[in-house]
Amino acid sequence: MSAPNGRSRPDKRELRARLLTARRARGAPERERAGSAVRETLLELPWLAQGATVACYYSVGGEPDTRALVHALWKRGTHVILPVFLPDGSLDWAVFDGPDSLAPAGRGLVEPVGHRHGPRALEHADAVVCPALAVDRQGNRMGRGAGCYDRALAHKGPRTPAIAVVHDEEFVGELPTEPHDRPVDAVVTPSGGLHVFGPGAAVWSGG
Repeated sequence: MSAPNGRSRPDKRELRARLLTARRARGAPERERAGSAVRETLLELPWLAQGATVACYYSVGGEPDTRALVHALWKRGTHVILPVFLPDGSLDWAVFDGPDSLAPAGRGLVEPVGHRHGPRALEHADAVVCPALAVDRQGNRMGRGAGCYDRALAHKGPRTPAIAVVHDEEFVGELPTEPHDRPVDAVVTPSGGLHVFGPGAAVWSGG
């Protein structure tokens, strides 16, 4: 829930700053170990295994590594789309077609350079793997503050799971929220594996 008296925004800024500081302190081996555990969990999910199109992201900085996940999905024939950050703060989406389809995009980001599908591409995705700084036990997601993924997730269908990836200690009891914040349907952590919010798992897995 939002904090009273309009205090959620300062609370979020303070918490976001602490989370980013902790991520900057993580070394590459730790990020790779976290990414390996997350990848094993995600690749076993029927929502990704059966998905023809999966929206993912190419990790940067202290995020759990998702680059190996992107490559593994692509190698098994999944149509993987990655975000392209637009000047207005929204996300476009383009196809990942191997390492040669990527180029540096500033701010440490790497983005696909091929055909773009438009900001509404998530309408046609079977699953979305999205970044987060933290997720709470109600499925509320905290991003970096630009609102890019809040706007993007508004385009996904009700049968398309949005799965956030965070470090173990970033899966918390409660986060301050605001009306524009979009929750996720599940979260994956390195040690805890998958946690699903609500009754959606049966729908996504075909049950």
